[in-house]
Amino acid sequence: MSQAQLHRLPIKLCLLALLCLSSIGGALTFGPVNIRAQQLLTCFTASCPTPVIDMVLYQVRVPRILVGLVAGMGLAIAGAILQNTTRNPLADPYLFGIVSGAGLGATIASITLANMLTLALPLAAFLGALFAVVIVVLIAKALQRMEQLLLAGVAVSFMLAAISQFLLYLGEPFATNRVLFWLMGSLARVELANFYVISSVLVFALMVILAFHRHIDALLLGDESAASLGVNADKLRLIMLALCAALTATIVAYCGGIGFVGLMIPHIVRQILGVTTIPLILGSMLIGGTFILWVDVIARTALENAEIPIGIITSATGSIFFLLIMYRTRKN
Repeated sequence: MSQAQLHRLPIKLCLLALLCLSSIGGALTFGPVNIRAQQLLTCFTASCPTPVIDMVLYQVRVPRILVGLVAGMGLAIAGAILQNTTRNPLADPYLFGIVSGAGLGATIASITLANMLTLALPLAAFLGALFAVVIVVLIAKALQRMEQLLLAGVAVSFMLAAISQFLLYLGEPFATNRVLFWLMGSLARVELANFYVISSVLVFALMVILAFHRHIDALLLGDESAASLGVNADKLRLIMLALCAALTATIVAYCGGIGFVGLMIPHIVRQILGVTTIPLILGSMLIGGTFILWVDVIARTALENAEIPIGIITSATGSIFFLLIMYRTRKN
């Protein structure tokens, strides 16, 4: 990165932070119950004009927006770290089998623990996601090629998804519908407590990434160059994969399957802030959180008296973005 780019970096980050903060305020005003900016300001400085606005704002929208913000941040960070450590521009938490593993755990919980889903669903999804990562790592270790993590993840993802579909086919229709809606991703049922859990894992992940940021940057030069600098590439990849798995699994446990955020956002950030770890992580946090906020606004306002699962919107957007990356690679 040149000196001129380094000088512009704080300005760009400040602009992205301003965009994120203004998006939070804007997202609070949209929904079935419209809240004007003046009413929003009154609610935060004094008291809400009506009990309905107070209930909608503090019990529905604030938890939803806070969870969406940290979920977008976490997924974008996970994608950025996976892409840098594997040096694969297509690496994404979704493709490592994490979402499929979480879906399998959620499916088993819905079928066997239908009366305890408040606690069982997120816990089972988390354990299922970690189970998927363990399988991926074991396969890569057996092949003695850690750079094959992505391909192993795709294979495991299809396998676990097939098992989930078979269990859903055998299960009762109500449980099947509940799990399918959850797998498509939604912020409709999140609570403020979910924000505290996800943000705690997010802060821990950030601390670890910042501690290893020079090692991650060294991996961009190649395994041999990293080894000459004293970096154990395979060990670092395992640490980062476990970290991204825990972060993504926590998000998936409460928000369901939200795909392609970890694929798209880091690519956009690299064009703006560069490829080194710290700018990439900070930019991914701000743009990823902003992106999910506006996707959720579309999800709850596009249809009257209905809500679109946000995973559908992110997957549709991500597929187009994926094709654009392929086209750009072809041109280059």
